[in-house]
Amino acid sequence: MEPNKTFAQAEVKLHFLDYWRIIRIRNTVILAVFLLVALTTTLVTFILPESYSSTVRIKVEKDAPDVEGIEFNARAGLGFDPYWIQDQFETIQSKSILYQVITNLSLNKRWAEKFKEPGELHTDITFMLLKNQIDVRQYRNTSVIEIRAFSEDNKEASQIANEIADVYRDYRLNERLHASQRGITTLEQELEKQNQAVTNKQELVDDLKLKLGISDYEAMGPYSSTGSGTTPEPEMLRKVEMQRIEKQAEYKQIETLYNYLTNLTRAELKKAVAVATPDRQLDELSQQQSLAEQKLADLIESYSPEHPDVRRITRVLAQINKQVDDRLEGIVKGLEAKKNAEKAHLDELTGEVKKYRVTDIDTAIKRRPYWQAKRDLESMQTVRERMNFRIIQEKVAARIPKSNVAQIIDPAEPSIKAVRPNKVLNITLGVIVGLVVGVGLAFFIEYLDTSVKTIDDVERALQAPVLGVIPQNVGSLLDEGPDSPHAEAYRVLRTNILFSQKDPKLNTLTIVSGGAGEGKSTTIFNLAVVFAQNGQRVLLVDSDLRRPSIHKLFKVSNAIGLTYYLLKQNTLEEVIQTTALPTLDFLPSGKLPSSSMGVLSSNQMKELIRDLKRRYDWVFFDSPPIMGVSDASILASEVDMVMQVIQYRRYPQPMTIRAKQMIEKVGGNLLGIVLNNISMASDENYYYYSGYYYDYYSKHDDDEGEEKPAEKKGAKEEAKVEIKPKY
Repeated sequence: MEPNKTFAQAEVKLHFLDYWRIIRIRNTVILAVFLLVALTTTLVTFILPESYSSTVRIKVEKDAPDVEGIEFNARAGLGFDPYWIQDQFETIQSKSILYQVITNLSLNKRWAEKFKEPGELHTDITFMLLKNQIDVRQYRNTSVIEIRAFSEDNKEASQIANEIADVYRDYRLNERLHASQRGITTLEQELEKQNQAVTNKQELVDDLKLKLGISDYEAMGPYSSTGSGTTPEPEMLRKVEMQRIEKQAEYKQIETLYNYLTNLTRAELKKAVAVATPDRQLDELSQQQSLAEQKLADLIESYSPEHPDVRRITRVLAQINKQVDDRLEGIVKGLEAKKNAEKAHLDELTGEVKKYRVTDIDTAIKRRPYWQAKRDLESMQTVRERMNFRIIQEKVAARIPKSNVAQIIDPAEPSIKAVRPNKVLNITLGVIVGLVVGVGLAFFIEYLDTSVKTIDDVERALQAPVLGVIPQNVGSLLDEGPDSPHAEAYRVLRTNILFSQKDPKLNTLTIVSGGAGEGKSTTIFNLAVVFAQNGQRVLLVDSDLRRPSIHKLFKVSNAIGLTYYLLKQNTLEEVIQTTALPTLDFLPSGKLPSSSMGVLSSNQMKELIRDLKRRYDWVFFDSPPIMGVSDASILASEVDMVMQVIQYRRYPQPMTIRAKQMIEKVGGNLLGIVLNNISMASDENYYYYSGYYYDYYSKHDDDEGEEKPAEKKGAKEEAKVEIKPKY
C-alpha cells in the first residue's frame, strides 16, 4: 500500500463569518445570559425603593476679608485653585462636618426608626450611611461646589443638603476665627519676649557708652563698617587721605613733565616749554630772536658778512640766543625744584595718613563692642516694631467680616420626581451588558472548546484531507431511499473515495473513530448502501465484535455471523445474509465467546479478507473505537484503506490526533477524514457541501405534476427485491 501523502497545512485566517458562526452556534448561551442579566436588572430596578435628590450650590473662596485691611495684598493668591477645591470636597465629607449634621438633624434617632432598629444608631454607622447618600462635585471649572443629597423622603434630602452647607459655612468661619486668635496670642507672647530682650540690650549699650566715653553727638551720628562712629580720627584720616591722593597726582604730573623735558634737544625743548609751561619772558625773548634773525637775513642779502651792520646784528642775535638758553635752563631747574617740593609735601601727607590710620584702628577696636551692641539693638527694635504692626493687622483682620468664604447661592429644595433608580438607564444597561457578557461568554467557551469545528481545523491538525461532510439526523438510507437529501452527502464521499483509490484491487475499507458515538457504524452502513445503489457488489461486515449495531439497521438477527465462521462453526455461505438491496450483502458479527477475544488477529481473518476481496467489488468493515480496544488497530492494518470519522464538536483535537497516529503506527492506509453530525442550518461553512443539493431536491419534490426519471423508479422497485449474491 502506498502511504498517504502529507496534506498541505491551510493558512489560518479569521473572517467576519467565523464570528457570526460562533454566535449562531452558541446562540443558546448568549440568549440565556442575555435574558438572565436583563431580567435580573429589570427585577432589581423595580424592587429598589425610589430615591429623591436635592442639590445645594455653594460658592467658596479662600480665606479673605470682605474689605481690604491694613495689608494691601490681602486678596493676593485668591485665584482658582483646583487642588484647593478638591481639599474642600474632602472637608465637606469629613467627620468634622457630617458628625455635626448628624447631631443637628438627630439622624441617629430618625434613621433608627426608619430601619426599625431599637434605640439609636451608632454615629459611625450613621456617618457611613450619610456619606453614601451625598455626592459632592465641582460645577464645571468654577469655584462653585454642588452638594447633592439622596433620600427616600424628598424633604429629608433637602434638609440634609442645606444642613451640610450651613455646617460647612460655619466651620470655615470658625476655623478662620480660631486660627486668627491663636496667631494673635502667639504673636503677643513673642512680642513680650522681644520687649524684654530690647530692654536688656539697651542697658548694655548705655553701659558701654559710659565706659568708652562716647558723646551723644558721636552716638547719634552714623557709624562706619569698622564701627568707628563719628570720632575725629576717621574724619581727619579721610581728609588727609584725600589731600595725599591729590598731591600724589600733582607730583606724578610734574615728575612726568620734568622727565620728558630733560630728554629733548634745545629746539624741541623750546617748543615743548612754550606749550607745557608758558613763560612771558621766554615769549618776549623768542620774539626778539625772531626779529633779529629776520633782520640779519635781510642784511646778508644786501651786504657782506664783514659789514658793520651785519656784525652788529650777529652779536645781538648771539646775545639773545644766550638769554633764551639761560631762560630754558632756568625753567627746567625751576620745574625740578617744584618736583622736589611736591615730593616732600607728599611724604609729609603720607606720614600723616599712617598716623591717623593707626589711631583710627585703635579707636575702632576699643569701641567695636558698643557699635555692635547698638546695631543689635536697632535690629531688635525693628523686629519689635514689625511684630507690633503685625498684631495690629491681625486684630483688625479678625474684626472684619468674612461672609464670602462660603456663600450659599442656591439652597436645596424638595424635588418632585425621583432620580433613583433610573429605570430606563438601568434596563438599557442591563440589556447591553447582558448582550456583551453573553457574546463574551460564547467566545470564551468557543476558545476553551478544542474539539473539531471546521474543515480547516481537521486539515491543520491532522494533516489529512476531508473526504466527506455528513449532516445531522442521518438515518438509514435503505429507509430514506436513494432520493433522500442525505444520500447526496454519501455520494460525495463515495466519489472522493473512488478518486483517492490508488489501485482498483484495493477494495477493502474500514472506518474507525477515536471515541465512541462518533457515527462510524451509520457512516459505513450508508456508504455501503450508496456503493450498492451504484450497481457494485458490496459486502458490509460488522466486525465490531464487542458492541455490534449494524444488524439493527438491517433489522436482522445477530445469532450467527463472523465469529462463527472464524471459529469454523459455520461456512461463509451460511453466515452471509442478503438484504433488501440486491447488490448489498451483510455479514453480522455473531456472538463473541469470552475465550475468543483475539479472533480478528487470526490467520483465518486474513484469509477471509482475501477471499472476500475476490468475491465482491467492495468490502466494508465496521470497527470499534480505536482508542478503546485493539480490534480497530488490527482491522486498520489488515484492510486496504482506512477512513477516520470525527464527530463535529464532540471530542478534543488531541484525541483525534492520537487516533490518526495510531492508524499510521499500525501501517494503516489513511485515505482521509469524514466529518459527521454537521449542523447545516447553523453553520454556513458547510452549506456548500449539501445546501444546493437540498434546495434542488426540495424544489424537485414540490413539482407535483412532474414525473420522476424512469431509472429512479426502477431503482426503487429493485430496492424491494431480495437476492442472494452468487459465489
